Amino acid sequence: MTTTAAAPAPAPAGAPAPAVRRSGARTTAWIAVMAVVLAASVTLAVTIGSADLHPLDVWRSIGDHLGLSSSSLSQLRDGIVWELRLPRVLTAAAVGAALAVCGAVMQTLTRNPLADPYLLGLSSGASVGAVAVLILGIGWLGLPVAAFAGALLALLVTFALANRRGELAPTRTVLAGLAVSYLCSAATSFIIFWSATGDSYREILSWLLGSLGAASWTDAGIVWVAVVVVGAVLVSRARTLDAFAFGDSTASTLGINVNATRWTLLTLVALLTGAAVAVSGAIGFVGLMLPHAVRFVVGSGHRRVLPLAALTGASFMIWADTLARTLFDPRELPVGVVTAFLGAPAFAVLLRRRRVGR
Repeated sequence: MTTTAAAPAPAPAGAPAPAVRRSGARTTAWIAVMAVVLAASVTLAVTIGSADLHPLDVWRSIGDHLGLSSSSLSQLRDGIVWELRLPRVLTAAAVGAALAVCGAVMQTLTRNPLADPYLLGLSSGASVGAVAVLILGIGWLGLPVAAFAGALLALLVTFALANRRGELAPTRTVLAGLAVSYLCSAATSFIIFWSATGDSYREILSWLLGSLGAASWTDAGIVWVAVVVVGAVLVSRARTLDAFAFGDSTASTLGINVNATRWTLLTLVALLTGAAVAVSGAIGFVGLMLPHAVRFVVGSGHRRVLPLAALTGASFMIWADTLARTLFDPRELPVGVVTAFLGAPAFAVLLRRRRVGR
């Protein structure tokens, strides 16, 4: 007598497929891991430096200032943690998160794998504003405002050049951004050549190469507010970004107003990039490299890519800035130099793996 194996019961209607469940679980696991890595990075980075600090000292100081506990730290050690190192580390984390998220969105909207937050001339525009302020001697008080204004002005000029009959095509946008970037770079060089004297050269060069040496709690607050608010809006538009990844025709078929949506999302990217550049200067490779690394791990869905890119970018920037301030102590490197040294080889490896995979 033979028996026939019973067929498996069909999955209930509307239930997610096993592959989808596995993908969601894997993404959740990666986000949890990177959140732990970020918390550990903040703690350890604050302890690294000429003053000998323990990780518990960091949390004692935080708990004391937040009213959660009473700290036994000396005033000097508490000042090192709360006034010097922690604001800088948190600012670095916010800048890294902002640049990584912007890079992921830019690469989708322009359908250009080499796109980064500075593709639309944002960094060069911010540099013009910052250098003008430094040359005029207003000091660091007006620097964030000037850099932010320069980035937004560059974006408006890019949009004006790229706009044709009310449409904003990706190729024209990229080319317009490059033109604006070169124009702003020329303007920056002219201002430096014509007006910079004495020690202002060093201050300007430090900003142009990226520096977090002057980071404060105000800077950290500015960028973190931008990351949380703009990042939440971008994550809420994850399905729209997924549609853009398949091209304008697919997005239009799905009922998306392609031109208006692209304008809106690029404006959000400009706001987030401007906030980051205003406090850190021009830092490259973060928005270019990290989104590709994240996609290798969790795929291309933006509901997974954007949160993980933010966490990865934050941890990466913390350690890049830690290397910048400790590698040649007491001298400090611009953090943009460190990200370039780390980012260029890593991006070459990613490109190599992508070519081999194809």
